[in-house]
Amino acid sequence: MRTPHHLDAHPRPNPYEELAALDDGPLEETPLDEFLTEERDAGAEDAWAPPDHRRGGKRRRKNRFAGLPLAVKAVVGLVVLASFAALGDRWAVLYAEHRAADTLKDRLDLAAAPEVEIGGFPFLTQLADKRLDSVKVTVPDVAADRVSLAKVSATAHDVTLNADGLTSVRGAHVPRFDGDVQLTFADLNRELGASQVTFTGEGRDKVRANGTLPVAGHNLRLRAEARIQRQGERGIATEIGKMRLDIGDLATYRPGTRASEGLHLTPKGTADLARETRKARALLSVPAIVKRMGVPEATVRGALADDGKLAELTGSPRFARQAAGLNLIDLALENPDVMRRLGLDPNLLDSLSGLTRPVLADRLSLAFELPEPDQGDVRLQDVRVEEDGIRVRVSGSGLTVGG
Repeated sequence: MRTPHHLDAHPRPNPYEELAALDDGPLEETPLDEFLTEERDAGAEDAWAPPDHRRGGKRRRKNRFAGLPLAVKAVVGLVVLASFAALGDRWAVLYAEHRAADTLKDRLDLAAAPEVEIGGFPFLTQLADKRLDSVKVTVPDVAADRVSLAKVSATAHDVTLNADGLTSVRGAHVPRFDGDVQLTFADLNRELGASQVTFTGEGRDKVRANGTLPVAGHNLRLRAEARIQRQGERGIATEIGKMRLDIGDLATYRPGTRASEGLHLTPKGTADLARETRKARALLSVPAIVKRMGVPEATVRGALADDGKLAELTGSPRFARQAAGLNLIDLALENPDVMRRLGLDPNLLDSLSGLTRPVLADRLSLAFELPEPDQGDVRLQDVRVEEDGIRVRVSGSGLTVGG
């Protein structure tokens, strides 16, 4: 039998009641509650809608422009109008330049249309006055006698137009102009040298030619000098000098009739006579050659009979000078066997005899003359040799183009 529990005479207090006893009544509203309440009330009055940035941006820009002073608005408008006017003026210039290029191509019978550049601004005002400040025309590849001019460039000043408008220009009068004529060495090398002779500038008025020239099946080394000078009012002349053709290292040919010209042995060629008795005997065995050299007959007979005396004779400085002064062209036809023993082809020497100074000079001539205009005057002012070619300054007056 269980022992019954005894009830406590002093029961424990309820914790929930203790908490309730601590309650002092309803809490007062704090400032935060007031703020949140006001925000909710304000939001309840106006329905939410997304912001319209585009419409607001337009309104702002409109307001900004509306706020500008009237003078500023007028300036902006004038700038816009001036821009359109400038574009229209430039378009008219391009159109006029194109028409002028086509007209010059047809009337001057050019292979390609030239470049035309009209100066001055505004163009339409000049057109209305029928007067242009300047017109620059550049024509490439102009034929001039044997050569081609790489570029002819001229600038006309104070041009008077014969026109009724932009599309009805019938002609022009050029009171004065100036320009350049350029002849490049690249064109000279291609047209005159046939890829075997090259031209290079040397100084203000000299052009040097170097290369090879085929003669009787032999490629001879060519060297020459051309002096450039003005000839008359429209022409360029060249004086060819210091021409020489080298036959290997054996002999050198200089066209002409002076003592220093003709075909002569080089220092190496005369030295070979001292080393090779066969060549020396062949040369001294011809009385005409001995006579021209001025060697005494007794000395020659002794040298031909004794190799020691022969070596003594051919090894002397005097004999070297006498051999070098001997013009072999005069003796080639009469003594072909001797020329062969010296290592010279008689056929080559025969061709060299016909290769005179005028013939060589004509092959290397850089001369040309500008065409004479039907009206007006064209003159060459200055000729100058530059690094890449020959440049000529030109001027003129009283030219008329078209009707």
